[in-house]
Amino acid sequence: MYRFRFLILFALIISSCKKNKETKEESTIQNEITTLNYNELKPFLHKNDDKTYVINFWATWCLPCVKELPAFEKLNKEFKDKNVEVILVSLDFSKQIESNLIPFIKKKEIKSKVLHFEDKNEQFWIQDIADSWSGSIPATLIYTKNKRKFYEQSFHYETLKNELQTFLNQ
Repeated sequence: MYRFRFLILFALIISSCKKNKETKEESTIQNEITTLNYNELKPFLHKNDDKTYVINFWATWCLPCVKELPAFEKLNKEFKDKNVEVILVSLDFSKQIESNLIPFIKKKEIKSKVLHFEDKNEQFWIQDIADSWSGSIPATLIYTKNKRKFYEQSFHYETLKNELQTFLNQ
């Protein structure tokens, strides 16, 4: 009888720990997702250091964006130690951060830095990021302190890696 009670108590403790861990992971992801307006995002788009930045504008509701995300994750993993920083700028709606964005990041095990961007003055910030940008996503900005290029297109890993190489080989 005592053994049975012990087993039930042990199962409850394990179950509680697992639930706590999941809540902690979601909380960590949520704490890591910062919502920025354009004035707050702009410094991420104009750093003047020795890194190469790959900034991808995407959303969970954009199928081409979701399809290309593994290329950015692979790039992040492969070039993290080569002074390259990948930043994924989510354009998901604020009311969908908890219901869509956080579960998506967790499910896909996204390791790149994710920022949530929301600013209603699209006419200004779209043109300020790139004169040629229509506002469509996916879109990517790759830059260093000496070079900058904007891409309004989807990427496959090899194409993305080749573009990055042009920045690293300057």
